[in-house]
Amino acid sequence: MERLAAFELMLSDIKKQSEYEKEQMEKLKFEGKEKSATYRQYFGNRMLYKMILEKYKEYGLID
Repeated sequence: MERLAAFELMLSDIKKQSEYEKEQMEKLKFEGKEKSATYRQYFGNRMLYKMILEKYKEYGLID
């Protein structure tokens, strides 16, 4: 059961962080800072989160 709890916590953290970075990217974009290092880092992170979540879906772990 400990393993399942760790998975659920990780999944929740990934979703929260992805949403937070999406909001930050929108703010940076509004400020015209799409080429900033921060924006690009958030973009790279969000691509990683998307890949992880797609794998979870592929294996039927999430909807």
